Amino acid sequence: MKWVTWQNVGIDRIGCAWLIRKWIDKNPEFIFIAEGSTALPKAAEAFDIPGARLSHHGGHCSFCAFLREYKLNDPLLKRIGRIIDEADTVQEANVEPAAAGLDLICTGIRLASPDDATALERGALIYDALYAALKAEQEGAQQR
Repeated sequence: MKWVTWQNVGIDRIGCAWLIRKWIDKNPEFIFIAEGSTALPKAAEAFDIPGARLSHHGGHCSFCAFLREYKLNDPLLKRIGRIIDEADTVQEANVEPAAAGLDLICTGIRLASPDDATALERGALIYDALYAALKAEQEGAQQR
């Protein structure tokens, strides 16, 4: 399936691409368009673009829209959604200590990558690591 988003990916778009690859579409094709562009390629699902079904809604990030629309109820994915929310949207309180660090790392990945596709590939490792760390934290808490 084709997925379209704006260029210059960051924490939310990198997270969404990781989520797409892991839980929604095993063989996605990502297309990047200029920020602000409203000309979307035909037969491509838009994400993290204002007005899209899979974008910010109700004060929550696009990652959360994916969780809702695809009925992904894994508590670890919901926690990642809260982390991205805190970094990517205006929040009244900061409760996820990983949010600022993940945002900074994703910004660095984008800046150190020659293009957005490479940034998504590199960012996937970060999200794999975050998921693994949260899973280990959860399992450790359950063993107590």
